[in-house]
Amino acid sequence: MSEAVVTNRGFGRLLVAVYAVFALSACGRSVTQLATKFDQAPVPYLLSAFAAAVYVVATVALAKDGPGWWRIALVACSVELVGVVGIGAVSAAVPEWFDEATVWSEFGAGYGFVPLVLPFVGLWWLWRTRPALTRRPG
Repeated sequence: MSEAVVTNRGFGRLLVAVYAVFALSACGRSVTQLATKFDQAPVPYLLSAFAAAVYVVATVALAKDGPGWWRIALVACSVELVGVVGIGAVSAAVPEWFDEATVWSEFGAGYGFVPLVLPFVGLWWLWRTRPALTRRPG
């Protein structure tokens, strides 16, 4: 029998709320960009849409209970971390590739660097709420 995995209680509620705000913000930004000026900068706009999808998945997975949702949240937060660090590094090294900003460009500078901090906080929370089967004895 598996132990209940609860990520949406206590601090987890705040984390879900922050992820929800970023999901809505990133979705709004990407829908507007894709609908009104996709031809101007398709790559950054598609990256914004990808970031929005990652935030939506992370929000839903963190809001749900159970080891399956915990794993999905782990993957989403990990993808988010790789995305914000990778896109942040490329946008800093080759800024001309990012004429238009994305949520993750410049390590989330347009959002007060919260996109850079958020996956670390999410992964920390997932570590604290991990299923018993992955915990070390002692």
